[in-house]
Amino acid sequence: MATAKLGIAPIAWWNDDLEDLSDDVSLDECLRQAAEAGFTGMETGRRFPMDMDELGPVLARHGISVCGGWFSGLLLDGEIEREKERIATQLAFFKAAGAPVIVYGETARSIQGDRGAPLATKPTLTEAEIAIYGRKISDFADWCAGEGMELSYHHHMAAVIETEAELDLLMKHSSVPLLFDAGHMAFAGGDVMRVIENHHRRINHVHTKDVRAEIVVGLDRRRESFLDAIVKGAFTVPGDGSLDFEAIVKALKAAGYEGWFVVEAEQDPKVSPPLEMAKIGHAELVRVMNAAGYTVASAQRGMT
Repeated sequence: MATAKLGIAPIAWWNDDLEDLSDDVSLDECLRQAAEAGFTGMETGRRFPMDMDELGPVLARHGISVCGGWFSGLLLDGEIEREKERIATQLAFFKAAGAPVIVYGETARSIQGDRGAPLATKPTLTEAEIAIYGRKISDFADWCAGEGMELSYHHHMAAVIETEAELDLLMKHSSVPLLFDAGHMAFAGGDVMRVIENHHRRINHVHTKDVRAEIVVGLDRRRESFLDAIVKGAFTVPGDGSLDFEAIVKALKAAGYEGWFVVEAEQDPKVSPPLEMAKIGHAELVRVMNAAGYTVASAQRGMT
């Protein structure tokens, strides 16, 4: 039987792009709440020390492992050798932590962190430009894999690879592994089931981000930014939004995916308390994992 591991991102507790949307809790308390909700993994965030001597005992206390984490890539406008230097510390840390992947997010030209930049002004590339970029990101991913750590490419709202069509072109012109994020693809207007059908062989990591469709549909993309959408509550956890995660997870199971399903749902913690939302997300994921026929991995206390 296929095994699924359930993780969560600390972005529900501490938002790295908009620090006002953060809960005033320590790393230890964040991990404690994630474990209480039932999760066995957490992606890294700004309060994580990149040192397993320091982090390992804290993780072990809560039965949590590092299940990934974001790297702000600049390869679109940069050089591979420079990106190797920029990622080196994180790569070494993730290897020591036994993390499955580094999540690569292309931040060159992205407007995701600019609250003054409307969604409609996101950067775009021609197919020829995507082909050049695809070769660079493939070479970089190959180098990371050779160093012992897989990349997982995160298509993302307000970035150069946002829409389904843009993702299709990147997959066509690259060999980079794919992080499938249902929430970002739905927000971008894509067909989440078709993306799984077309690109399941490339998926090596999954973010189970949900959307509140009424908020996404109601956005004025000529005036409102990605961060405005976050503040309004465009994203949420599975079980609290509009996406059919039972269908999504069944499609991934049928395609042979095994590995991490990570809740990554940035919200205002004062409106959506992180522990409460984590429990909702975990319960829904357990339900749909059972429906799809996955075995959910349990926590291992005392690991380092």
